[in-house]
Amino acid sequence: MKCPYCGCNESKVVDSRPADEYTVIRRRRECESCSKRFTTYEKVEEMPLVIVKRDGSRELYQRNKIVNGILKACEKRPVSVKDIEDMADNIEKELYNTMEKEINSKKIGEMVMARLRKLDDVAYVRFASVYKLFKDINTFLEELNKLMNEG
Repeated sequence: MKCPYCGCNESKVVDSRPADEYTVIRRRRECESCSKRFTTYEKVEEMPLVIVKRDGSRELYQRNKIVNGILKACEKRPVSVKDIEDMADNIEKELYNTMEKEINSKKIGEMVMARLRKLDDVAYVRFASVYKLFKDINTFLEELNKLMNEG
């Protein structure tokens, strides 16, 4: 590791400890040339996740888009922010666990809908109406009837 003070490439680790709930390792190092100490952090490099949108365009995964969509669907509903954060965390873990570099946005929408359906029917219908691009009231009623027949 290159010393930030003198530029020497030789240093020794004086102390290591976990940080950020064991997702990062903090290391105190000492330069072998100038003997000054500095801190480095080591963490697992996450591969970038690319989302393939309906129109075929691609963009980097952004967790906040999932959270914002769920928040809008759950507005004025008895759903806690913790539930929303947990849902987004679970979806994110599942996405990264697929080990795929590109994920279709349709898959993400279906993951959100499945979880919202278990959490709150009204939030589910709100999200589905935007996600499925309901074109008219009949399409909306069909989805409501499916929900009522299954529940």
